[in-house]
Amino acid sequence: MEQKFLDQMDGLLNKYTELLLGETNPELKQKVEKWALYSAIAKSMPALAKHWNEQYPDAKGEMMKIIAEIKQLNDAHRANKKQENV
Repeated sequence: MEQKFLDQMDGLLNKYTELLLGETNPELKQKVEKWALYSAIAKSMPALAKHWNEQYPDAKGEMMKIIAEIKQLNDAHRANKKQENV
């Protein structure tokens, strides 16, 4: 893949993370990237996600922590934006 494309995708992920969570940093971007990939796989190939969950229960636990953290950060961000608009 060309570096220009990789940089553009990184920019997209950076903006997505910012809009989703209200902030961005390398750790959050990495979590959002893993969350988005896992979510897409779970929706398009649920049997694969189930197999992975069974094969790697420790990784499933880590993914559940990431999902919960992203949800909490997104909820807080949305509440802050709603409060700003009042």
